[in-house]
Amino acid sequence: MSDKSEASVGARVRQLREERGYSREELSESADISVKFLYEIEKDKKGFSAHTLMKLAEALEVSTDYIMTGHGGKTHANESEENVRSNTMREVESLLKLAYEWIKQEERS
Repeated sequence: MSDKSEASVGARVRQLREERGYSREELSESADISVKFLYEIEKDKKGFSAHTLMKLAEALEVSTDYIMTGHGGKTHANESEENVRSNTMREVESLLKLAYEWIKQEERS
């Protein structure tokens, strides 16, 4: 599936899910839809509402336009992972500072 714009909507959803490393169960839970419904979407057996489209786009971190047409904003998973890592590192640094201050305070007591 080299040209995503020519792929079906269901094929794009499946491709995005696989690129993100999600199982059907994980994506369906994240998008708040049933696994069976997600399967039917991916196989182009069922259509879906704008509300479901928005939930899928959010869960897959892409624009609704990208899911429908293959064009538009596609957020790469690596960008998201970098943001998560950055936030995690800040939280770890903060916890380490708190632990260090607590140890210093215990040593003074």
